Amino acid sequence: MYKIIGADGKEYGPIAADVVKKWITEGRANAQTKVLPDGATEWVTVAQIPELNANIPTIAPAAPVYAPTAGSSGGADLVSGPAIGLIVTAALGFVATVIGVVWNIVGAGMGMNQPGMDPEMQKFVTMFSGTMGVISGILGFLVSALILFGALKMKKCQSYGWAMTASILAVIPCISPCCLVGIPIGIWALVVLSKPDVKAQFH
Repeated sequence: MYKIIGADGKEYGPIAADVVKKWITEGRANAQTKVLPDGATEWVTVAQIPELNANIPTIAPAAPVYAPTAGSSGGADLVSGPAIGLIVTAALGFVATVIGVVWNIVGAGMGMNQPGMDPEMQKFVTMFSGTMGVISGILGFLVSALILFGALKMKKCQSYGWAMTASILAVIPCISPCCLVGIPIGIWALVVLSKPDVKAQFH
């Protein structure tokens, strides 16, 4: 004997197994219909009862539909290459900034110690090796830091805005660290980021 939940959501029974089988044959019950076997405490589906599931009409299984996910290969894999390239660009920018600062300090000292140097030339060397050198170094460090941050976000598909910012900074002449490396990598990153399937991976 079974209790059964009808299509109207109401409980019926107890009814005999033969009645349930008849309902299945007539389409009044299906594999997902809930039943409570006599003496049981938990409701189960018709499909879970061997006595009843033999009467369920056989339906050919539908072909599986492929749906790419954020963790599957696709857009997320495409950003890995340019993201690593931007990380390398930022690292080279940090190195270039340090070398530039040291060069400016050494250059200023050597320039000031040159005997017979024109006073105007001394001012020029002092300005560009001193104050301007410091400003240039700070700007270079800041740009490299922004590119690195955006590249790390891009690699994890975490922030489309930061990924675009890092890519744009990399292609701006005189701002991009290591222009010969940064410009082509920045263009590559922008091309990849412009693809709809890549943009969809970001969250």
